[in-house]
Amino acid sequence: MADENEFEPRLGRMRSTGGKRARKYLGRVLAATNLARGGAALLGSHRKGFSGSRIGRGAGVGRILAGRGSRAAYGARRVILKASIVKLAGKGAGAAIAHLRYLQRDGTTRDGAPGQLYGADDDAVDGKAFRERWAGDRHQFRFIVSAEDGAEYEDLKPLTRRLMARVEEDLGTKLDWVAIDHFNTGHPHTHIVVRGKDQFGADLIIAREYLTRGMRERACELVDLDLGPRSAREIEAGLRAEVEQERLTSLDRSMLRDAQAGIVSTARGDAFDQALRAGRLAKLRRLGLAEPIGGASWRLAPGLDDTLRRLGERGDIIRTMQREFARRGLERAGADQAIYDPSSPDARPLVGRVVGRGLADEHADHHYLIVDGMDGRGHYVAIGKGAGLGIVPEGAVVRIDPQRAEVREADRTIAAVAAANGGRYDIDAHLAHDPSATQAFAEAHVRRLEAMRRLSGNVTREPSGQWSIAADHLERAAAHEAKLLRNGPVAIEIVSAKPLSQLVGADAATWLDRNLVAADPVVPRETGFGADLRDAQDRRRQWLIAQGLAEEARSGTTYRSDLIATLQRRELLRVAGQLSEELALPFAEAGPGARIEGVVRRRVDLVSGRFALVEKSREFTLVPWRPMLERQIGKPVSGIMRGDGTNWSIGRGRGGPAIE
Repeated sequence: MADENEFEPRLGRMRSTGGKRARKYLGRVLAATNLARGGAALLGSHRKGFSGSRIGRGAGVGRILAGRGSRAAYGARRVILKASIVKLAGKGAGAAIAHLRYLQRDGTTRDGAPGQLYGADDDAVDGKAFRERWAGDRHQFRFIVSAEDGAEYEDLKPLTRRLMARVEEDLGTKLDWVAIDHFNTGHPHTHIVVRGKDQFGADLIIAREYLTRGMRERACELVDLDLGPRSAREIEAGLRAEVEQERLTSLDRSMLRDAQAGIVSTARGDAFDQALRAGRLAKLRRLGLAEPIGGASWRLAPGLDDTLRRLGERGDIIRTMQREFARRGLERAGADQAIYDPSSPDARPLVGRVVGRGLADEHADHHYLIVDGMDGRGHYVAIGKGAGLGIVPEGAVVRIDPQRAEVREADRTIAAVAAANGGRYDIDAHLAHDPSATQAFAEAHVRRLEAMRRLSGNVTREPSGQWSIAADHLERAAAHEAKLLRNGPVAIEIVSAKPLSQLVGADAATWLDRNLVAADPVVPRETGFGADLRDAQDRRRQWLIAQGLAEEARSGTTYRSDLIATLQRRELLRVAGQLSEELALPFAEAGPGARIEGVVRRRVDLVSGRFALVEKSREFTLVPWRPMLERQIGKPVSGIMRGDGTNWSIGRGRGGPAIE
């Protein structure tokens, strides 16, 4: 050595020269560092392929935590953690705002009060300020943390803050987050929303293994430190409680794992395990889900796990309905409660009063409504993704129609064109197959295929631009529609945003009036909402008679033929006068055949219905609202009034298509 103070360590066996495969010390250190942060594989690993699982912060920690094995075997406290990544582009931003607002709804605390957002240092965080900070973010993270023994915590805030501090250490960055605790279910849980930015403003990427396993293990560690491992007595008490439950339990899962061709034996394990199995099987027998076949053997019903899951969900639904009706002081016996099934062939439209709204699946953001129907029964209605529905006030009257998964005519056309062209579809083939079709018409079919490819992945676009259409394309299209129905199984129309009590004396065309003059009015039952509706109709009828809009005769009540138009015009002129003062512009009433040109400023919600405020240079008008106008607010439009509607041409002067 040139200098006795110089020293270069080399890894490996003593006196080994290493040969060509030797690696310098610095390279080994860099490899180990890369591994710790989720980079390259272990030295000598030759695993091929790229899964992306090691991309992002916390990959190395996530793998270490995931490798601990089953903690439940050692009596560790269990924590359920659900994680999701939400894109904020397009409609995602509005949905994220609605989600945060909904998390703060009434009835989420122990005493039924509205929830309060909190953060790392504050017990009260301004949700609006947090929304402003995430403006422009590409995505955000949502977590639901539910400890099995969460009810033993008087306050979940300290646990959440320690968990997020541990997560920040694992990820190596500060996080901008808010949380809110919910106590409105049998298991207290915490919702956490994390911005998709790190402390330096870069996009926050969290490794998949940390999201799926690592963070949950951190939560389990903290609960173990707080409450200690479960004792043998606690574990036994929990198992005994599962014997009589009408839901899928750990006892059921154990028997399903041990079952051979659907046959399970109680002669397994120690005396305690055998007693548990015997008791559980006796309960399943009473439910018609198991039967003894001699000795210690039992036959389990096919689809046992799915049936028990549905039973558990039904029990949760019934308890949710009872809680909501009790909160409003309404009584409903079990026979007067129903779960609305839009997929049933007998499903009919449901009209009723909204009693409550909640999250059926907080992870998937699937909502439900509880509706007090005109038929005198309380209905639980799963509505799928609720972000697009907006706010439905309690007491509002809604009409719910079932949606059907049906193959569209465009799908049949695509299949026919492809069958005539060797299983290929493109615009040229479509136009050649049907000379009467236009370019725009064929392009609409391409958009349909693109939507199916993006959402379901059951069609293929080739590099040439052609589409490869399978022989079972119609079946695939039906499966695509069924998938869409999971996010929107019903169509919801708010027929009256005002409760019945505010409709009786309203000087406007109300839902009560439209039902009174209908050719085939719906006759409500004399219980629940039906009884309230009958009373409101009787009082509304007397109000109309006093206003000279109806007459009482021996044969019944007769109404003026222009009743609806008269009441609607009264309200329209009254509200237009108020808007005229606000805008400093005169109001121009638009009659049938009138030309409408101007800029759509906003939507105006009246008792008579929704209207669009269209502003011209020197005046404004109100015309019936259409959902397609939502995207045209602030833009010029033109159209012609046609009775109760308007034929719109979007993009004035551009020859845009007319839309009813």
